[in-house]
Amino acid sequence: MALQITKTTLEVIEPFRVLFLNEGGFQFVCNKCHLYGWADTYLFTVDGTPAGYGAVWGTDKREDRDTIFEFYLEPPYRGMASRIFGEFQQVSNTIQVESQTNDRLLTAMLYETTRNIYAEAILFEEQYTTRLAVPGVVFRKRKATDDMGDDDSTHVLVQDGVIAASGGLMLNYNIPYADIYMQVKEPFRGRGLGTLIVQELKKEAYRMGRVPAARCNIENQVSKSTLLKAGFRICGFRIRGTIKK
Repeated sequence: MALQITKTTLEVIEPFRVLFLNEGGFQFVCNKCHLYGWADTYLFTVDGTPAGYGAVWGTDKREDRDTIFEFYLEPPYRGMASRIFGEFQQVSNTIQVESQTNDRLLTAMLYETTRNIYAEAILFEEQYTTRLAVPGVVFRKRKATDDMGDDDSTHVLVQDGVIAASGGLMLNYNIPYADIYMQVKEPFRGRGLGTLIVQELKKEAYRMGRVPAARCNIENQVSKSTLLKAGFRICGFRIRGTIKK
């Protein structure tokens, strides 16, 4: 079979991206790379027929294009995955692979072709609804009069008239997902406020017609515990490896 790998535009491979995201059924954390022009895309054709696509970006420097982070093939061509991936790596001249472990195809290629593999982030999905409450604490949208400093969060928890925690929803991921972020101010930590604001932000996501999701650094045990207590469960990991020579 004649294989051709051609650098192309996002518009050309967009139908394949729709298939990839729908088949995966998960929040794709690198979706914003396409939205902000941080990625290059490649079309794969077999005997002249489009078979799938791949995408690369710069892991440490956005202007670089040294890391494969997307790789999709239509089912009839997945038996050729190793060959196509190997040629894709050569054409794109990449040195690393990043994958979410809930992306089975790319994860399989990562384990097959890379070394020094490690996890850098934990991925979370919704599992159940919590009904937590902390007496005297109010959840609300931030006001123009709130003293937030350089914090651009959209929502806050207020205790005794003081902002104790803040957070919001990042919407630059694939629809319908919304990524939750939050922080609790030092004097108010250890009181369950992190879990409370995550719970309330989950409600905000659903009110917007979105599905809440989250992630945290692999070493951040406090955030991991907070997210689990707020009704999330671990659905995967963000992993990286260096391509074998």
